[in-house]
Amino acid sequence: MFKKVIIAEDLDAISLGIEQVLKDLDIVDFQHSKYCDDAFLKIRAAIQKNEPYDLLISDLSFKTNHREVKIANGDELVQKVRELQPDIKIIAYSVEDKNYRIKSLFDNAEIDAFVLKGLNSIEELKKAIHITSTSDQKFISPEVASALQEKNNFEIDDLDIQILKHLSSGTPQDEIIQIFKDLGIKPNSKSAMEKRLSKLKDFFKANNTVQLVFIAKDLGII
Repeated sequence: MFKKVIIAEDLDAISLGIEQVLKDLDIVDFQHSKYCDDAFLKIRAAIQKNEPYDLLISDLSFKTNHREVKIANGDELVQKVRELQPDIKIIAYSVEDKNYRIKSLFDNAEIDAFVLKGLNSIEELKKAIHITSTSDQKFISPEVASALQEKNNFEIDDLDIQILKHLSSGTPQDEIIQIFKDLGIKPNSKSAMEKRLSKLKDFFKANNTVQLVFIAKDLGII
């Protein structure tokens, strides 16, 4: 079982629930941070002291206030922590239920478990902690388990990223096409552009271009 745990959660009520889970599992050495920046600094300091944490339990969404932050959300935190301490176990604990975002956490940040906050979250969190502490097996809440089962042959390439970047800057679709033509970038026809945008919207389950850009930014793609 884990001996040293850090919790990144900005809501006290949720944090207290997690702390009680740890106590129920006889884990008494844990710390809590309301900001991702603070959690990251504590993890780095623990490594420098040669007393690293065994487990990070992190929310994904953190409310903003007057304080300036470098790490704005849990997605960024778990990615940075994975790079800093590759062997730490990471459990994402969130209300997030979008498959693409959950799959991204497993694929890119290599999280060890995803627990969906809800009616069964306490018992599922206990199960996730037990599984990840005793094996390399992954855990995901049953309600969102389909995120890891989905297979999609569509892959985002450099051209898709360029299109998304132009859209995020407010460049109209016709102007993007002309830019590509001037630069000799192909495909650069209107039908090809519409086809790519349609695939991107389907892939990210976006209802329109604005939502597509928002999702791409949220995932750190652009």
